[in-house]
Amino acid sequence: MSEALANLLNETRQFPPPPGLAANANVTGEAYAAADADRLAFWEQQARRLAWAKQWDRVLDWSEPPFARWYVGGQLNVAYNCLDRHVEAAGVSGSPSTGRASRVTSARSPTRSCTGSPARRRTR
Repeated sequence: MSEALANLLNETRQFPPPPGLAANANVTGEAYAAADADRLAFWEQQARRLAWAKQWDRVLDWSEPPFARWYVGGQLNVAYNCLDRHVEAAGVSGSPSTGRASRVTSARSPTRSCTGSPARRRTR
């Protein structure tokens, strides 16, 4: 093994974030503590923040290392979690240039988000 690689194996330096960044972080030290205390319970709690089409039977299957299977038996609707639930939360759309607001239904939102994207690309 080269000396450079051997040095990397013994790396102990830490690079904490600036205080302002840490104060506004989405994940705090409490989350790290919860993960350290019970990692499977922590990841199960995180998975519950998503919408599942079918709940998992087991959080982690580590029966065939090095292959891990997470949320065994679960079925996740990725499209819903990435787009649809945010569209449902949108509710009202407004135009800063005209000052008009309109109610956006779940049925209309995907169409409006798709039709708006070419305009955004042209203005960049």
